[in-house]
Amino acid sequence: MRFIILTCLLATICMSCSEKDRVDPYNPDHSPPAEIPGMKLVWNEEFNNDGKPDPSRWRHENGLVRNRELQFYQEDNASVTDGLLVIEGRREKIENPRYDPGSDDWRTAEYAGYTSSSINTRGLHEWQFGRFEIRARIDTVMGYWPAIWTLGVDRRWPANGEIDIMELYRLNEVPAILANFAWLSADESTPEWVDRKIPLADFLAADPEWADKFHIWRMDWDEESIRLYLDDVLLNSVSVAETINPDGFNPFLQPHYILLNLAIGSNGGDPSGTEFPVKYEVDYVRVYQDM
Repeated sequence: MRFIILTCLLATICMSCSEKDRVDPYNPDHSPPAEIPGMKLVWNEEFNNDGKPDPSRWRHENGLVRNRELQFYQEDNASVTDGLLVIEGRREKIENPRYDPGSDDWRTAEYAGYTSSSINTRGLHEWQFGRFEIRARIDTVMGYWPAIWTLGVDRRWPANGEIDIMELYRLNEVPAILANFAWLSADESTPEWVDRKIPLADFLAADPEWADKFHIWRMDWDEESIRLYLDDVLLNSVSVAETINPDGFNPFLQPHYILLNLAIGSNGGDPSGTEFPVKYEVDYVRVYQDM
């Protein structure tokens, strides 16, 4: 299977040389959104207005949130400059306003040693079905865990459904690109996963400068299936007929919202030897739906 993925990557690079010549893979793409036959652009964020992410489009998470990650999420670490959303991970000590000396909940610790940002469109912009395209550049250093993902608007996780359009983290210290789907399993207490983990080395073998470039992560989602792509190479897919919670609710037949975040530590690995700050750059987010 790894041979097939690598072959597809090489073929994609060769077949799309002319397109890549038109768009500099090392810099933001300032061209207008492409027209897709049979589809219309229903929402897009080009990050063209310098400053902070537009509050009419994005909400921020705050504090220590999930997965025993090391970063404290705060608005200060997300900025828009030169056509990019830049989420910066920093090594800095910060007091936790939720500190509770009598609690054993890790989220109420007195301090965090890292900061970052997580933004989402919940309650502002949500979609059911469509093509989602996100152009981004990610680092691959130890401790670094960026993600592009969606969550359903109804029910608690994992019954609401999760789609991981992109994650990069370490498995047994080996960095991998992930593309996943999750919903509630039959035991009603854990997620059911359809996941895909591809070693980063496969992408670097096809292009040694892969980590220096922007790439396009894409989701094609309709009432029958969800398909996840990286630079037009299919990474993972699932039939929507399979993604049913024990109570009969299908979390992928409801609207979802988008999250963009950079976590530090946990599945990303030990960041103690990494030079900070680190950056996660997003060029654009575009959502198309059938006409």
